Amino acid sequence: GPTRIDEVIGVIKAYTTRVGNGPFPTEFPKDWGNEFRQMAHEYGATTGRPRRCGWFDAMISRYAARVNGMTSLAISRMDTLDELASLQICVGYKDGDRVLKHLPSDSHLLDRVEAVYEEMDGWQSPTSGARTWDDLPGNARAYITRISEFTGVPVGMVSVGSRRDETIFL
Repeated sequence: GPTRIDEVIGVIKAYTTRVGNGPFPTEFPKDWGNEFRQMAHEYGATTGRPRRCGWFDAMISRYAARVNGMTSLAISRMDTLDELASLQICVGYKDGDRVLKHLPSDSHLLDRVEAVYEEMDGWQSPTSGARTWDDLPGNARAYITRISEFTGVPVGMVSVGSRRDETIFL
């Protein structure tokens, strides 16, 4: 039962995806989104439906961590970002002149907000060979650290590929 649960691991991607319509403040522009989707093979496993792709949304992730009582994060698909020169993390939403620091509960508001980003340097080197924290490029470690800081949850695992031996346990 729930009184026996002593750990809640949140599994998140190093970027954000969504299937179907609806608000998606961090969605990539159409051309880059199509290119990224193909590069990352972001299609539904059963239906083949294309996923919408965007930058990591710390606002949604922090909310999910809070309501689910996450005790650690497992970040997947880090290797997908290996070639990017720069990355962005959504750290807030802007509604006109107002900057929101929390996820709005109103879907109409969420549909009209603009993402506020923190830009970070990419690592532009492969992570798939990394087996320890120290094996990761410095900028990849910095990216993971920022995700942890924004969500308020420590990172316990990082996936740098699809094989089992491509998981780093922290």
